[in-house]
Order: sequence, then structure tokens, then C-alpha cells
Amino acid sequence: MGQENSHEQIDPSTPPRTLSARSLEAVAEYVKDGRPKRVVVMTGAGVSTSAGIPDFRSPDTGLYANLARLDLPYAEAVFDISYFRQNPDPFYVLAKELYPGKFYPTIAHSFVALLNEKSLLQMLFTQNIDCLERKAGVPGDKIVEAHGSFATQRCIDCKTEYPGNLMIQAVEAGEVPHCTVPQCNGLVKPDIVFFGEALPEAFFQNRHVPAMADLVIVMGTSLSVQPFASLPQFASEAVPRVLINKEIVGDFGSRPDDVVVLGDCDEGVKKLADALGWRDELESMWLEVGGKVREKEAARLREQRQAMSQDEILEAEIEKLTGEVDAALKMSKDHEERVITQLEKSSSNEISTSAAPATSDDIPSGTIMTKEESKDHLSSGQSTASSEVPTKSEGGWKEPPSTPAIGENTPPTVENVNKELPPAAPQADSKVIVDVTLPHQRPNTLVPESEIDQNKKHSRI
Repeated sequence: MGQENSHEQIDPSTPPRTLSARSLEAVAEYVKDGRPKRVVVMTGAGVSTSAGIPDFRSPDTGLYANLARLDLPYAEAVFDISYFRQNPDPFYVLAKELYPGKFYPTIAHSFVALLNEKSLLQMLFTQNIDCLERKAGVPGDKIVEAHGSFATQRCIDCKTEYPGNLMIQAVEAGEVPHCTVPQCNGLVKPDIVFFGEALPEAFFQNRHVPAMADLVIVMGTSLSVQPFASLPQFASEAVPRVLINKEIVGDFGSRPDDVVVLGDCDEGVKKLADALGWRDELESMWLEVGGKVREKEAARLREQRQAMSQDEILEAEIEKLTGEVDAALKMSKDHEERVITQLEKSSSNEISTSAAPATSDDIPSGTIMTKEESKDHLSSGQSTASSEVPTKSEGGWKEPPSTPAIGENTPPTVENVNKELPPAAPQADSKVIVDVTLPHQRPNTLVPESEIDQNKKHSRI
């Protein structure tokens, strides 16, 4: 996921201008010295994936790769305003799964909230529509939702705002809400920016903010969609920029004070929190807003850990890890056994149900015959019309009842065999093998790529 980084990378021997080194430790030192006062953060779908929300563009697991069941003309149509006017149902099927309230903030979300608590956050720019930043505790007036969000909703025709409680009821019921103004009755949708719509005014009003920053942190975004993608470039040349992402994107790595941390967003944030000495505060904030562990479970774990020695804690962690590995291996073993069973069953069915006329060359490769059976079958002189594929019973291979001849005058087609044939080696019939590819590993077959290229509109999302 992400745009190819075509910017020339900084020479490793080039010293940084502001930081003591291009590392998280140097960034932490910079923060602890009190030099940054205006931290600007930019986030994408990568900060929400650990909450269970899929990103959009990952080839196998992304949202667009898993919308075949909605029967869309192309994946992005679910967020196309023209298509929504014609058929709003697919969007509301998706909205029921993504609507706020079902997911909890991640460590990365809580880190942004912690920056705000320490009076360091100037502004958060996010491409996400899930509202998890708000749930983590980031004030709404410090969030620029560049692509809108589920926070508010309105009629797409008269723009009348729609009550939030009615919206929740409609989404939960799987119904399409309509404008409350009787003479309008237009379609209602959340204030999410669809293809064909302009970005929120708040984005353009605050687009200058990164130029005022003294530290920029970018997390979990491909930086492939403009105008959001250009925001990190507005920072001054001497301002440190930190990228926590699975790959290098934008122009990161081209400036002396760029720090790149490749990998999962939550793990990168934990490393930065460790360097800052904020790890305990961060985890406490995360648990308070739900995280992956509800409050009661979090309290129980804290009490349990307080009563345990360091050795016991270590042993518990090892036991937990071992259990997870064992579970994964069991799942893998179960899957393997199911695959073998399916293959054997399919092969058996193919052999037992094959009764079509066949010449010696037409015997299915999945049919296994002994040397004598092969010789007898081929030298019998039977015509194509009367040749039958042998079937297997408890007593061994037997000839099935003869089938009607294709034509009475059909000449024999089996060649005489003068010498004994070697045993036929077992061969797998490609028609018998079932498709055991897991769903998330299959290529996107929603529509041919050529059709997508013709139909897909350029998007801002």
C-alpha cells in the first residue's frame, strides 16, 4: 500500500540539522528538552487496522478487495455519490459494519490523545472516518477529518442535518434514512467525503498549519491521495519529521531530520513512548478508553500482576505465547486435514461416477489400474461404444454395466497391444483437485481489471 517514493534519499553521512541523530531516541531527547511546542500529526487507515477496521487498498485484506458480496459495478462505487443516489443500499450494508461504537481506539490513537494532554498537539489531520480519535480523547476542535466522518450526517439534497439518534437506529436496522423535511425526503448520508464531493472546508482552512509545526508525526498512511498527501511537505526543512509506517512514502527520507520507523503503527508508537518515558501513561490512557481489553478485565489483570513476582509474570507471558502458538499450529493442522479429506473425497467421487465411453487413451488419469488390468482392457478389442471405465468396489476393480452404443457401425478404435505395458503411475487429475485457496488469499475477482480502469472514477479517498 502506498505510492512509490521517487524522492532522492538523504546521504546517510549527512548530519541532521536539528536532531542529534536520525533516531527515535533523538526525537525523544528533542521533545524532553522542551523545544517542540506545536506537534502536528497526520494519520491514515494504518492506525485503525489493529482495532479490527480494514484499510482500503491492501490487495487481499483491504476494504475494496472484500466488497464482492455487495454486487457493485466496481469496488469504489460504494463511496461514489452518483452511485449512492441510484442505489444507497450497499453503502448502508457497509456502514452497519463500520459504524462507530463497535470498535475501540488503538495505542496509536491514544498516543495522539496523550500529546494533547501534555499540551503539545497543535492539530491532527486524519484520513479516517471511524471517529476513533475522538473516542481516544482528542478534542474535536483539534481534529481535521480530511475525508469527513460518521460524526455528523445530513440530507444530500437540502443539506438539512439529520438527528444522530435516528441515524443510529437506521444503521442498526439496515435501513436507508431519508430527510426529515417532508417536501424534500432526500437521501441522508454521513458527512463522509464521497467520490465527486469536495473536501470539508475545515481542511482548506487549516492547510497552512503544518508549516507552523516544530515536529511532524505521520502514521499509517500511503500518502497516495491528494491534497492530503502534500501536507508533510509543508513543514519547514529544519523541522524533524517522523514516519511510522509499513513502508517509506511521500518524500520521507529526503531531509536531514527525517526519522523513519518501518513496521506496525502501534509497535512504533510504543518504541517512541519508551524513549520518551511515557509508556505507562500511554497504556493507562489506552485501557481507560477500552482498547482491546475492557475496564473490568484490565483491572483484573493489573491486580493479578501486582500479586505476581517477576518470574511468575515472565512465566505467564511465556505460557500465553505458547498457547497462541499451539492454537495457530492446531488451526494449521486442522486446515491441512480438511484439505486432504476434500481431495480424497473428490478423487473417490470422480472415479466411482465415471462411466463414460472411453478408448485406451481416454481412461481418466485419476483411475489407477494394475498391469494385468491395463493389459486386459487394452487388448480386449472392445469398441469405443462398449468400453467402460472400471469402478472400484469391495472386491476390487469391476466392469460397470455396458452403456448404449454411440453408433452401431462404430469401428473399433483400440489398438492391439503386443507386449505387456508397465504399470500406470498414479497421476492427479487436474479436474479433481478442488480450490482450497483461503478467501483472503484469492485475487480480487469483483470485476475485470480492464473494466475497472474504464469505469473507475478518479477519487479523493
